[in-house]
This record gives sequence, C-alpha cells and structure tokens, in this order.
Amino acid sequence: MDRGSNRTVLLALLSVLLISGCQGGNILGVFTSLSPSHLIIHMSMAKVLAENGHNVTVITALKPVVNHKDITVVQVPMSEEDHKHMSATIAQFASQDNSNMVITMFRSMGQMKFMMDKMRDIMKDQRVKDLYENKDNKFDLVMLGYFLNTYQLGIAHKLKAPVVVAASMPPNEIFNTVVGNPSVASFVPAMNMAVERGQIMTFVQRVQNFLTNIAMKVFFAILENYNANSYKEVYGDDPTMPPFEEICKNVSLAFFSSHALSEGPIRPNVPAVIEVGGIQIKDKPNPLPKQLAEFLSNADNSAILLSLGSNVKSSHLKSDTNNKIFHVLSKLKQRIIWKWEDLDNTPGKSDNILYSKWLPQDDILAHPNITLFITHAGKGGITEAQYHGKPMLALPIFGDQHSNALKMVKDGFGLSLSLLTLEEQPFEESLTELLENPQYSEKVKTFSALYRDRPMSARQTVLYWSEYVMRHHGAPHLQSPLKQMNFIASHNLDVVALLVIVVIVFIYISKLTITAIIRKLKGKPESIDKIKKH
Repeated sequence: MDRGSNRTVLLALLSVLLISGCQGGNILGVFTSLSPSHLIIHMSMAKVLAENGHNVTVITALKPVVNHKDITVVQVPMSEEDHKHMSATIAQFASQDNSNMVITMFRSMGQMKFMMDKMRDIMKDQRVKDLYENKDNKFDLVMLGYFLNTYQLGIAHKLKAPVVVAASMPPNEIFNTVVGNPSVASFVPAMNMAVERGQIMTFVQRVQNFLTNIAMKVFFAILENYNANSYKEVYGDDPTMPPFEEICKNVSLAFFSSHALSEGPIRPNVPAVIEVGGIQIKDKPNPLPKQLAEFLSNADNSAILLSLGSNVKSSHLKSDTNNKIFHVLSKLKQRIIWKWEDLDNTPGKSDNILYSKWLPQDDILAHPNITLFITHAGKGGITEAQYHGKPMLALPIFGDQHSNALKMVKDGFGLSLSLLTLEEQPFEESLTELLENPQYSEKVKTFSALYRDRPMSARQTVLYWSEYVMRHHGAPHLQSPLKQMNFIASHNLDVVALLVIVVIVFIYISKLTITAIIRKLKGKPESIDKIKKH
C-alpha cells in the first residue's frame, strides 16, 4: 500500500473516530425555499445526518424528493393558487431575456416578494410554532436552508440551539454578513461573472465586477430591510428575542455547495465556510427504474439526457421551441431521455426518444452510456455532469444559469445556446460538435478526477462539522471578527480618517512654524536667501 493510500485510510479512520464521539442528536432543518433544486441540496445534508443515527425534523413547503425513513417532515404546503402563481412566474421568466443577472434581480423584485411572503407565512404557521412553544421539544442543532431568509435564524434563538447554514450555491456577497467573509471585488468574480479557472480578471472585467458588487449590495440591503420587517412580524411580540442585527452572530458555520479547489474562484474564506459541493451525488448510484435501465442498456450508439431542471416545465417553453428541439433530436442515432411532464401532449413520437415526468438525474448521468447532457445550467445539474465526466449543451433560462453556462464553456466542458432564439441548424451543429469532438469529454473527465480528489467526501464533511458544532454546543470560535464590526471599522475608514487628520494638522503646524521662522529672520536678508535656496 503506498503512502497516499495510507493517508486516505488514516483520514477515514480519524473521521469515523471523531464522528462516533457524538451520540444521536435532535436536529431541526428549516428548508422553506420554494425551489425544488434548493430543497434537494438541503435534504441531501439532512439525509446524511439521519443515516448516521440522528433524529432529524424538517420544515418545508414542498414534498421532498430526497428523503429518509428517519426524517420527520413538517410540511406547510402551498395552496393550489400559489402553485399556479409560481408556474406563471417561471413561464414569464422563460419568455424573456435574463442574461443580465443584475437587471433580472431588480426586475424580479415583485416575484421575489411573493416567494419571501410565502416563506414568512410558513414560519407563522402553528405547526412550526409548536416546535418551540412545546417545552418538551429539545433540539441540539438547527440547520437553516439559506436563501435571503435571514430572519428565520430567530427560530434557533427560540430553541436555544446553535445554528448552521445550508446554502445551495458557492460563497458570495449574499453570505458575507452571515459568515463574515471579506468582500474582495478586485480578484473574486461576482455570481454573474464567468471567469475561466486560474485566470485573472481584465481591467474592464474588474470595473464590471466592482459595479456589480455595488449593485448586489444595494439589492441585498433592500431585501434585508424586508427580512427585518419579517423578523418583527414573526417574533416581534417576544421581548426575549435579540435585535434583528444580532441574530447572525449565532451562526456557527455555513455549508456551501461548491468546491473552490477544483471549480474556482480562489478566494479568502473564513474558517466558518465549509464547502460540500456535490453533496446531492450518491457514493453509489441507485439502480434505475426498469424502463430507463432497459432503454439505456440497449442504446447501441450511446444516449443523451435532456432536462431543464425541477423549476422549469416543458409547458413553460414556446411550442415552437419544443418542436425545433424534437425535430433535431428525432433524427439522431443516439437515444434521448427527455424530462417531459405532460405525457399526453408531447411534441412528437420517435423510437429514439423516451419521455418521462420525473428523472433520477444523478443516477442517469452516472450511467456509462450517457455521453451528453442537455441542461438549463443550474448549479446542481452542472455539478452532477462534471462529477460524472459528461460534456454539456447549456440552454440557460434565468438566475445564475447564464453565468454557469458561460463558465462551463470557458472551462471547455461544452457549448451554450440561447433558448429564446433557438434554431434547428445551430442546435444540430452544436450537438454534432459535442458528440464527435472528444476534447469536451476529455476535459470534463480530467476535471472530474480533480473534483473528486478530497481528504473527506462531501457527505463525510457535512457529518463531521454538524457533529462538531453539536459536540461543542456551538462554534463561536470559528466566527470571523467581521461579524462584530460595522462598515466603518471593517474597512478601516476610521483609521484612514485619523491619519488624514494627522497629516492635515502636521501640514498646518509646519506651515505656521515656517511662517514664524521667516518672520524672525526679517531684517536678515542673507538668512532668508539661504532658506529660499534650500
């Protein structure tokens, strides 16, 4: 056994010994995001804890796709009217140009307020209140699925439990106030900036990045004002609750769905930032349903997976767009698995196309016969494709998908097309390029090996650090000093102001002194001439 293998075994044994030091705890997951893709990430973390002997209770609005027999789900479902509103919102997004993420964020304030109102209403539901009003309930840890819902940290204070944050995205400006990460716009690209791994931003990109960071801070300040109001509405009648500005100080650490060592960007992270990119990916894929397994096994010329994610349904796209996609795919020799919700109203029938309402995406991408993934470029889907070494054709729609797609292209893992302006010829040409040019597959497989190479897996990392926080009843020692500092102190503006004052006073005193000397030397022209020469 070589030294590398010995090191891996020792790390594994160490993690097991440390993990075994924490008996089964009571953990509350607060996963109220209305996005199914966010819930998959959050529930994947909760499932790891349940599989390892912990008692997990989860608050959610949606029925979880990822679950475990030992997880108790407290579901506060949306009404049928709410579901219709969400569907109409997504359809609106799918019909407009969302390539500029900053503009889209401000334009979608109304839609975001609807989602945040629903998340707030969940916290006001009696089923949720019973969790902390019933004094018999005791929780050792709260895991908060974070997406612009800072006020929900208040439930951890109610339960007198330490809290960890679960994020479905990499560290960014949203989380700086939560974990105390420094803001470094000079070399860390914002969410909408696609910079190739290992590359330095150009001057123009740094200007764009600087302005983007300012715009995002303004946007998040607006949302934090809403969070402050929601905090008062949910917990305002309790005099024991701390001010809204103080609740972030109880966050022990945050799990992020990223792996900067392989993906980039390289940035300074405080110790409370724990990266667990790929947490939703299974160590060993589950067996596929019989129909899917047979369809893929009989794919003599390989197969393609087409899925536009859990939020966007096929009906949200223009029928003309779906028809163009069908016309191209039906002519291919490869077999196609197409996520399609309304099986009675498909764009056409073809022997090489299998439509399915629901797909176990991670398990399908793990199949050796899958050679291409047509994706909306959501963070979860791109992560799974990269992990399994599959090249991609991106058709981004909204949110971070456009920047995800652009970065994926720059990394050499695939190509990207606009779904709004999709035409058959460029679509077919892109598929041909990806299927026949091996460079895309080779690059993403090389990356896959890099992405997987870690001292502990994402699942082991979530388990270790969750139990670490429970063992020590919180981890305030991991918190960044920035969380305790205001804007002026954290940017040394008071120090700069003091130095400026000192310099001004020094210049003023020096001027007075020189003037006094010159006056004393009046009547001695030869001395004044010497001073002037110097």
